[in-house]
Amino acid sequence: MNDIRQTQLTLLYVDDEELACKYFARTVSADYEVLLAKSSDEAIAILRQDNARIAVLVTDFRMPGRDGGELLRQVAQEYPHIVRILVTAYADVEMLLQTVNTGEVFRILEKPLRPDAVRDTLQLAFERHHERAMQNQRLIAIDETLAFIAHELNTPLAAIALNAHSIEDRTNVQLDAEGEILGAAKSMRDSAQYCMAVVSSFWRSVHNGRRQQEDDDARSEATAHGLISALLDTYPLTPAQRSWVQVEVVGDFAVVTQPNCVALVLSSLLSNALRALAAVAAPSVRFTVTAGPAPSIAICDNGPGIPPEIKARLLTDPITTHAKSGGNGLGLILCNRVMQSCGGGLRIESTPGGGTTVVLEFPLIKGQTHRSC
Repeated sequence: MNDIRQTQLTLLYVDDEELACKYFARTVSADYEVLLAKSSDEAIAILRQDNARIAVLVTDFRMPGRDGGELLRQVAQEYPHIVRILVTAYADVEMLLQTVNTGEVFRILEKPLRPDAVRDTLQLAFERHHERAMQNQRLIAIDETLAFIAHELNTPLAAIALNAHSIEDRTNVQLDAEGEILGAAKSMRDSAQYCMAVVSSFWRSVHNGRRQQEDDDARSEATAHGLISALLDTYPLTPAQRSWVQVEVVGDFAVVTQPNCVALVLSSLLSNALRALAAVAAPSVRFTVTAGPAPSIAICDNGPGIPPEIKARLLTDPITTHAKSGGNGLGLILCNRVMQSCGGGLRIESTPGGGTTVVLEFPLIKGQTHRSC
């Protein structure tokens, strides 16, 4: 039976005082396997050998050499699956608030240790470890499923794009005087490449998101600039198209809600902009990230713009400005719904002959720190 709870519950206790180590082991050894270390260096040596079976680390703060705070920071970085508990005297609490606030500590135990407090805290810590382990197993299963789906989708899409390109190369221009075959082939190729880009972008964002969640402190949060950079790395831009795109970061911010879905919205809007620029002499696409007063990402192109009567209906009715190139008219409606589900919205600014700007508006998160660039 493959149950995480069936595995041995093991913790590592670190204290330079031998009597403290013996007292702690005697207090909890009936319920847990206890490994002991008398210094931070000895604890790291044990972790390098047995980190896979250690679920909880309990360390004293005041120790010769490297103190418990340094040990906690290293363990948080190298072994994020381990739940970390700090033991300290009451006089040290104020000094250690910063360590606690940065997420490096699950709980604090005050000296002198009380057996009931130790047992209660350890029970919560092992429950936390179990929850994380179960979540990680679910995420791995999702990751593997998405990888399979991405492969199954990309294989026929790549074949469609290749066959469409072959049709373009072999079509006799004289026989196809009105360009219907070439137009259809190009539309098929562009649509297949766009779908591959969406699949790739979604797979990468979900995969990276899973890897970030394996770090329980979630220090590598998604940012607006990071999502744009990932998009430009994965979208199948030609060298010429890549030269059209510029990114300006006035102030970066964290994308807290559904960053994977926001990545899909950015991919869809980039596709729309590239289609609009197909016949423009000096095409340009600019992403602008602004943190305040309200967080937003603007995608601006210098294309032909959108007539007012169409613009007024783009977020409510299934109409499209790209019907001839395979557009189905649902893209912007869905993009707006995604942004609304994130607590924000989509805003379109456009005039005929004056280009188009689509703004992704995000909710202002209380206490959110903006990153100036």
